[in-house]
Amino acid sequence: MAHLGDRLENRTLYFSCVKGSDEERATVSYLQDIALQAGLQAPFIYTEDIGVAQGAEHFDDLDDQPITALFKLYPWEEMAVEEFGEAVTQLNTHWFEPPWKAVLSNKGILPLLWEKFEGHPNLLPAYFEKDSHSPLEAGWVRKPFFSREGSNISLITPSGQQESVGGPYTDNPWKRQAYHPLPRFGDKHALIGSWVGGDRACGMGIREDVGRITKDTSCFIPHAII
Repeated sequence: MAHLGDRLENRTLYFSCVKGSDEERATVSYLQDIALQAGLQAPFIYTEDIGVAQGAEHFDDLDDQPITALFKLYPWEEMAVEEFGEAVTQLNTHWFEPPWKAVLSNKGILPLLWEKFEGHPNLLPAYFEKDSHSPLEAGWVRKPFFSREGSNISLITPSGQQESVGGPYTDNPWKRQAYHPLPRFGDKHALIGSWVGGDRACGMGIREDVGRITKDTSCFIPHAII
């Protein structure tokens, strides 16, 4: 298999996030460091500073240099409705992650998977919410399509216990999914996050929280990065 650097022009991969977020800047700095250790050039540019020059084949940086490959920590669903996003399909900049990942990061795919593979052991019953109704009885989790880190999620357990987290995703469409309890160790609920590249498992992390909804404030342990 060809090394990633051999497929990047000048072995250069730009990294980007929005201004004003220390958390996102720290995450991107970590990824830049990994890229540098792998022998790549890893310049940084804020997402707001990425330019589009008339007649160019790529997006460009503040020095008018072409950005041939870019990792951006910015949601595809937000870029898709912005003027900037219209140029994505017109230019040849290579994106990490690619635009099709918007399909997999959209929770609206879960009711579609259940509709197509109802009863599959790796799926929970899930339905689009219409007029606040759902086929699920008590024992469900309500989620906006695009929420992150627990925002705007609410749940009710089969015994009637309720939890919810506020957030900015109030204008999203919603789906409901059957409630499945997380394993509990002491007073913490544990959730495994796993990463797959192609068909290869390449990382795992564990988040723990006293609540049933995993949030950005939950304890996190990077168990393995391969």
